[in-house]
Amino acid sequence: MKKTIALLTGGTTGEWVISLKSAATIAQNIDADLYDVYKIMLNNKGWFYEKNGSVKIEVDKNDFSILIDGRKIKFDGVFIAIHGSPGEDGKLQGYFDMLEIPYTTCNALTSSITMNKGYTKAIVSDIKNLHIAKSVQIFKGGNYNLNEIKQDLKIPYFVKPNSGGSSIGMTKVKHVNDLDVALTKAFKEDDQVLIEEFVSGREFSIGVFGDEGKVIVLPTTEVIPANEFFDFEAKYTPGATEEITPGRMNDEEFSRVNEIVTEVYQKLNCRGVVRIDYFLEEETGNFYFIEINTIPGQTATSFIPQQVAAMGLTLKEFYTRLMKETLG
Repeated sequence: MKKTIALLTGGTTGEWVISLKSAATIAQNIDADLYDVYKIMLNNKGWFYEKNGSVKIEVDKNDFSILIDGRKIKFDGVFIAIHGSPGEDGKLQGYFDMLEIPYTTCNALTSSITMNKGYTKAIVSDIKNLHIAKSVQIFKGGNYNLNEIKQDLKIPYFVKPNSGGSSIGMTKVKHVNDLDVALTKAFKEDDQVLIEEFVSGREFSIGVFGDEGKVIVLPTTEVIPANEFFDFEAKYTPGATEEITPGRMNDEEFSRVNEIVTEVYQKLNCRGVVRIDYFLEEETGNFYFIEINTIPGQTATSFIPQQVAAMGLTLKEFYTRLMKETLG
């Protein structure tokens, strides 16, 4: 018997544009023989299902249902494709937990913690062979001394919103005099900001997902941006970045990286598919953890679809495995 699934897209942050593209990819590749899919839009104006692309039907938030032609439709599960808030920060997960509706992502606690880059790094910091760039976490209106920070951290460094995504509000600072402008930009996106020393190395992004109780590591993608770093433009403009999947790693690096990202997935109690970004430092080859993304992009240019293809799976097969594991 088919399951009725809500595909949740949109959101309340600047990443809503990417969420729509991700949802389009997912909708095109969900097995229609197994699932009836209703795309639900969530934004600042409300939650609604668009019937025939024009008629908006409001979602009843009391039980997360919709009424179509007098028929009440309730959902067996939710495929959350919202990047940023409220899809990736635990808010929706908590809501669906209360309604006892399963969903495709990490649980509320993991989602909430991993949205905070500083807190996440503190949790994974003792994993064997995992390194973390030196950084300072500051709070808007907090008691911090920029002169001390400038003395403590080596230039260049990255300034980034602590809970942001898609590199929005992020700046590479090459001169200490540019720090104030970078902080102003980052604080527009978040009340917490991370100032992090630059690590020189090769950048990679790797997908990890749960399947039949096992942790499966996808082939990694090596990222070589034409821009100075992997910013919003580089991420979402076709051709702006050279992306090599599978990324170039020797056997030792491959084995070490797979062990590390598997342990990150387990230690953070992840479920569904996540994406872990990392550097392999020049000269040493050390693994430097950048961040984890618990609802990674699924657009035509995103890494996960590339990695799924490199593994020899179709997206239809991948989404079916993902949904069977998380939605039952």
